[in-house]
Amino acid sequence: MSDLFQQWIDSACTHLKQGVDALPDHVAIRESGRVTTVSTGIAKINGLPGVGAEERVEFPHGIEGIAFNVDADEVGVVLLGDYQYLHTGDEARRSGRVMDVPVGETLIGRVINPLGAPLDQQGPVNNQHRLPIERPAPAIMERAPVTTPLHTGIKVVDALVPIGRGQRELILGDRQTGKTAIAIDTILNQKGKNVRCVYCAIGQRSAAVARVIAELERRGAMDYTVVMVAEGNDPPGLSYIAPYAATTIAEEFMRQGDDVLIVYDDLTHHARAYRELSLLLRRPPGREAFPGDIFYIHSRLLERATHLHPDHGGGSLTALPIIETEAQNMSAYIPTNLISITDGQLYLSPTLFELGALPAIDVGKSVSRVGGKAQLEAYRRIAGNLKLAYAQFEELETFARFGTRLDESTQATINHGRRIRACLKQQQYSPVSVIEQLGVLQALNSGLFDPIDEESMATAEQTVRDAMKGLDEKQQQQLTGEATFDTAVMDEITALARRALTENAS
Repeated sequence: MSDLFQQWIDSACTHLKQGVDALPDHVAIRESGRVTTVSTGIAKINGLPGVGAEERVEFPHGIEGIAFNVDADEVGVVLLGDYQYLHTGDEARRSGRVMDVPVGETLIGRVINPLGAPLDQQGPVNNQHRLPIERPAPAIMERAPVTTPLHTGIKVVDALVPIGRGQRELILGDRQTGKTAIAIDTILNQKGKNVRCVYCAIGQRSAAVARVIAELERRGAMDYTVVMVAEGNDPPGLSYIAPYAATTIAEEFMRQGDDVLIVYDDLTHHARAYRELSLLLRRPPGREAFPGDIFYIHSRLLERATHLHPDHGGGSLTALPIIETEAQNMSAYIPTNLISITDGQLYLSPTLFELGALPAIDVGKSVSRVGGKAQLEAYRRIAGNLKLAYAQFEELETFARFGTRLDESTQATINHGRRIRACLKQQQYSPVSVIEQLGVLQALNSGLFDPIDEESMATAEQTVRDAMKGLDEKQQQQLTGEATFDTAVMDEITALARRALTENAS
């Protein structure tokens, strides 16, 4: 009986093979399954026994998805299109490839979604080169120390919390405290500095994203910027893959030897989108209902930002992730995760914002764990003691509010601190060059602003900035790091500033 059964199986296999061989060359055999459940942003499928994790799955009406849960009896898929067009019983087919995105020079100046589709009405993205959105971070031996500064054009950042090329600096604060403004100012300041920029908007309102894009276009920043947008009303799957897709685009520029800046705005929405998908797919919830691998999804993203060794191209990828806190709670789950992953943070205080001290960066709670080593020698010499002086001023100012009588030296320290705070104020979309920043900081250290009323500080600061044009080319090169720094240039800056302020006062 068993011999007859084996003969029958062999005969069936032979006929099946003959049938497959007889198929025309243009016919391909593909696995397919059926949709059993459709929910907000996800679908569950029966079939597709050979599908792999994170493989692209195709549905009718051009809808795509990513295989997320690969179980024995069904496959959970994160949808990347409008799930309303999908119905139970629809066919699902394997694509045989993972999720990827177009990369290359043709994306510069374009606004695209995480799938690579254009959103700027400038025609299709003509780029056949595509790379997976999930890629391993560079190995340790491929990396080099962060040694070159990335100037933001914001005085308080460049002087007190500097950022290096290849660093990951977190921007966090309550909503409406100016987090995006700092990131956009940093992008604007890269004009003419051979730094490519990628701005990734995750779950933002369409009006807010449109304002950012309009500002980038108006100020000429789109000439070196790629904008990726996953809007708030898009499927959560698009918000989830957006930062990975944007990083792949930035990594391609880095691998070519370019310096790249990427902004994730913001990872709070990214974490919430991932939590929503995980709960819909019945993954076990943990703290604050986030899944257990919430730390890993951000760490594997930010580890891709680095400075490559010259043997591997020498490019760099600097990341500025943005996170939103609630009621100034920096110790919440997602903020503490990202603080531990990144190389420092810029904390924006709502109290300073309400007082009009913009940008509202709290110097005491902000730190850069790398940038000081990449800071220019001129900044270290001129602004080295500025953070300590400012911290002492804030402590004395708090003490003085009790109405205590102060001696002359304490009063002088408070007056000088107020001039520091006035100098660190800065309008949005008005980055300051390195030479002008150093001129203002040196004048501040020399006490040239102390006799000036606080109401006149803006005029006095502009006077000093204009006076810096009187430096010769060699002195400017010393300040920008193109030539060896000589302390004599500090005396020359002081003399120029004093002369300009005296002429302005008279």
